[in-house]
Amino acid sequence: VQLQASGGGLVQAGGSLRLSCAASGRTVSSYIMGWFRQAPGKEREFVGSITWSANSPLYADSVKGRFTISRDNVKKIVYLQMNNLKPEDTAVYYCGARFRTTADYNYWGQGTLVTVSS
Repeated sequence: VQLQASGGGLVQAGGSLRLSCAASGRTVSSYIMGWFRQAPGKEREFVGSITWSANSPLYADSVKGRFTISRDNVKKIVYLQMNNLKPEDTAVYYCGARFRTTADYNYWGQGTLVTVSS
């Protein structure tokens, strides 16, 4: 599975950004797609995840109600719509993939930087 993340940038607090993660590979539909982020000096943390079939994304408490994960099954792209951004959302955002029967994310995109100014 290959992942390509894009869409990061600089935005003011209260603004919005949409990140994209393009997935490729013959068996990508068997994987759960996740978004993670890593702020400077902090560990990588889970943001949310989605499968290619069920429409029930999971979210970290810190982003619930502000971030929305969606997917395009035809293009094999997963989106992370981020609204009402806060300075504490500043981080490098990564998309990852894990096989549906495993707990660990084994495939990662290159990361895209999101900077939220106050």
